[in-house]
Amino acid sequence: MKLSLNWLKRYIDLDMPVDELSEILTSIGLEVEGVDNFETIKGGLEGILVGHVLEVSKHPNADKLNLTKVDIGGDEAVQIVCGAPNVAADQKVLVATIGATLYPTEGDPFKIKKGKIRGEASHGMICAEDELGLGDDHDGIMVLDPSAKTGSPARDYFEIEDDTVFDIGLTPNRSDATSHIGVAKDLAAYLRINKNWQGNVKMPEMNQFKVDVELDNIQIEVDDPEACPRYSGISFSNLQIGPSPDWMQNLLKAVGVRPISNIVDITNFVLHEYGQPLHAFDSDKIADNKIKVKSLPEGTVFLSLDEQERKLNSEDIMICDGQDNPLCIAGVFGGLNSGVTDETQKVFLESAHFNASSVRKTSTRHLLRTDAAKVFEKGSDPNITVQALKRAAVLLKEYAGAEITSDIVDVISKSIEPKEVFIRYDHVNEAIGTQLDKEEIHNILRAMKMELKPVDENSVIVLVPTNKADVIREVDVIEEVLRIYGFNKVEIPTRLKTTIVHKAFPTRRQLQNRISDYLSARGFNEMMGMSLIESKLYESEEREDLVSINNTSNIHLDIMRPDAIKSGLKSISHNLNHQQTNLKLYEFGRSYTQNGAFVEKSFISIYMTGKRSVESWRTDAKASVDFYDIKKAVMAVLSNAGVRAFGFSDENVPKYMNEGLSVAVNGQNVAELGKLSGTVLNQFGIQQEVFAAIIEFDTLYNLTSQSVLEVSEISKFPSTRRDLAVVIDNGIKFDALEKIARKVDKKLIKEIDLFDVYKNEKQLGKGKKSYALKFLFQDDKKTLKDKEVDKIMKKLIQQYENELNAIVRT
Repeated sequence: MKLSLNWLKRYIDLDMPVDELSEILTSIGLEVEGVDNFETIKGGLEGILVGHVLEVSKHPNADKLNLTKVDIGGDEAVQIVCGAPNVAADQKVLVATIGATLYPTEGDPFKIKKGKIRGEASHGMICAEDELGLGDDHDGIMVLDPSAKTGSPARDYFEIEDDTVFDIGLTPNRSDATSHIGVAKDLAAYLRINKNWQGNVKMPEMNQFKVDVELDNIQIEVDDPEACPRYSGISFSNLQIGPSPDWMQNLLKAVGVRPISNIVDITNFVLHEYGQPLHAFDSDKIADNKIKVKSLPEGTVFLSLDEQERKLNSEDIMICDGQDNPLCIAGVFGGLNSGVTDETQKVFLESAHFNASSVRKTSTRHLLRTDAAKVFEKGSDPNITVQALKRAAVLLKEYAGAEITSDIVDVISKSIEPKEVFIRYDHVNEAIGTQLDKEEIHNILRAMKMELKPVDENSVIVLVPTNKADVIREVDVIEEVLRIYGFNKVEIPTRLKTTIVHKAFPTRRQLQNRISDYLSARGFNEMMGMSLIESKLYESEEREDLVSINNTSNIHLDIMRPDAIKSGLKSISHNLNHQQTNLKLYEFGRSYTQNGAFVEKSFISIYMTGKRSVESWRTDAKASVDFYDIKKAVMAVLSNAGVRAFGFSDENVPKYMNEGLSVAVNGQNVAELGKLSGTVLNQFGIQQEVFAAIIEFDTLYNLTSQSVLEVSEISKFPSTRRDLAVVIDNGIKFDALEKIARKVDKKLIKEIDLFDVYKNEKQLGKGKKSYALKFLFQDDKKTLKDKEVDKIMKKLIQQYENELNAIVRT
């Protein structure tokens, strides 16, 4: 939202530096995000003076040029070469002096320099209208009124007023601050309390309002009082369409509104002045002289002002004529066939209060984020509709020659009175951290024009004005008190009080940070995928657990993501398309499904694709990541989280994974990992292999919180190693060998590792492979003898032969 300082000064005297005003605005909850200087004329006509042409003579070297002597208020007249056909002696003209920068209507700015034109010195430039950005005329120089004072700045002659514009970060709850008068009232309250200001907010004069002749009688019919509690209107005739006055245009331009015509500009002016949207209809296009506020059947076609055909929703509130023809989307956007044109003679002006939720839904549904809709969805003041109409009527009479041809029609379907909020004085001080007495609290509330109803010594009932739609609870009123009292006046306590709270270690956040630090330190980059995704990506799966949403801003993102994989692949595809082919990514995210109830799960997703390492003389730059790289990453994450007793299985692996494994702890699934299938990669146009893992973060956290760190003394006795090579079927996994070994001996076998895999059909036979296993033995109480180790190895070989048909290689 933009605030014009000149506009504010129409209602309140603000004799203070801009920096101080910025601080006050921020203090009252209107955060100033930027301050700009607005120039009604680009460059402000700096360096442009009123000159008096003393004499004109022909240029000796150019037939179409003249030499002029011009008095610009200095000690001597200056010579200027001029080619304008209308230059003549004794004229008052505008002279751009040396060093001045001109901002023409068309083209780039240029600077005036001292120079020679066809051999004759020229100390400036006599300007045409378009050269100064004052219009489009270039037929000749601008000739001023003879009364113009020689040597005076052009900005004084044109009475140019620069403006200061504040860019305000207006929060959705500040319905009272959507207008300049609203902000002026807030400033006045602050100044009364903190600066002992004794003035009043100067409201626009309405004394000139009166009905000229009652000719038009537009009837109003409201079908839905909840959607439109109040609808007011008034009729005009004999309007003269033309430009609005300069002062109004300048104020509108300062806040970013492009002037169009006197009628449109006046409605926009009242919007930014009062915070009350107005809408003008061509009265001749209102059938049966009747306005109906109602909804229309689903799918009704409406031709809007931007020449777009829009299909209406049955919940959209429409302004219709007596024959139910749609004229306007209530509070949002006008219709092409009912608006004011250059031929319009009679106007019906609407000033209404529409339900904030209804306008918000309609506005987002049709992607129409208009200024009016933004005001209504914050909650407009239902009790200024008539006041805004009177203000517009006075301006239309003065600047459009309008005749008021009806009294104000005011239909109140549902009365909205000031809310009564019960507050306790001790609650005010507890919440703010102050020691305000009740009289100070009363003064602050009265400064905001809130009426008070005494209850007892400890409390009061506050009547909240209807322009503060968000102030409905005691805490809301306390916030209003704090804004006007001043945040900076709340003392910072010298003593800090806190309660010691015991939490299990680590917390979810600590565990997430630990894992994130671990992965980032090993070359992974954290990413963040959207929780919204396209349902079309899941069409082939025929899933019934998808969570659909009505996303009017991006209609293709129509479901919450049911898993991590496809949103992750979108990120991978994006990076691959930007020539980032070697990727190691991870994400902490959530998935959303439904099965009678909504289910939200947290996950860690890990992705690897491309080369294992960057190109270097120290590494094999040709080696690509593979299944064992993603498996290693998952094992490292689990170990880092304190989970070590996990096992792998090729069961319960998602369909979108090839060569996949599931990871479980005590029968509880905690992760899935593997190579993603070509089918799912093809959906994203990915041509290279991608390995992924999904770790269930909720399960991991529960396992981490249950894990106990065990510490044992380093054994004083040496360990013994034995290696064993066994030939087994290709379908047998290392996990089966490890389980058998653990059953054979649970005490002395400390480590079991696979250090080599060998395949050769000629030597081993078809469907066979050789595993080289390492076994590490150790007794914590004595030195092991070879006989003891050999006994275990013999038993182990027998088990491998009996259970797996293994052949021991020698």
